[in-house]
Amino acid sequence: MARKEPAADAANPGRLKQIALTYKMTRKADKKIGLVLAAVGIVVLGVLLAIGFLIGHPIYLGILGLLLAFLAMAIVFGRRAERAAFGQMEGQPGAAAAVLDNIGRGWTTTPAVAMNRNQDVVHRAVGKAGIVLVAEGNPNRVKSLLAAEKKKMNRIVVDVPVHDIIVGHGEGQVELKKVRTTMLKLPRVLTGPQVTATNDRLRAMGDLMSNMPLPKGPMPKGMKLPKGGKAR
Repeated sequence: MARKEPAADAANPGRLKQIALTYKMTRKADKKIGLVLAAVGIVVLGVLLAIGFLIGHPIYLGILGLLLAFLAMAIVFGRRAERAAFGQMEGQPGAAAAVLDNIGRGWTTTPAVAMNRNQDVVHRAVGKAGIVLVAEGNPNRVKSLLAAEKKKMNRIVVDVPVHDIIVGHGEGQVELKKVRTTMLKLPRVLTGPQVTATNDRLRAMGDLMSNMPLPKGPMPKGMKLPKGGKAR
């Protein structure tokens, strides 16, 4: 137990620092975040205290109100921080790759499996729902990229369903903040071994990333394909 305590103590400052950093980043895009959190906390605490005085237990309800106030503030903060993060990522090349990188367990993601010189990109995710191709860029241009990639997937893994998503705000497109939810709602049709086998076959095929190094997360706006690089 004595050995675990220093580790726990060291982790707490790290978590607090992360929360503080997240708050600062959120406040840049959401100037009212401080007022909103304060209002939520005061309202929740005030309601519980009022109930406590009415029933004759202000201390018990006050303690409960304090706990619920912190919980409510944490929930509101998390949602507004997520909204602010998506707002900052919106429109940046490679933003969808950052979302896929945090989709959760059970998915294997590969960014930039297809790209053209205009930085329209197709990313790939493999999970129990099958193969999901996520495209970002000009809607008209990415359709040809998606079609080519889907044709390739259907040729290599004929027994695996292939879904496609175009990130955007237009008709038939999916907003960046809804990409993860959309993917998680897809029906699960593959078993664990089938997912592993599919990933093995795709790795054997290779992809654009094996020939061109790209940073994780949103790609720099000035980034272009190297001369001689083939766009899919």
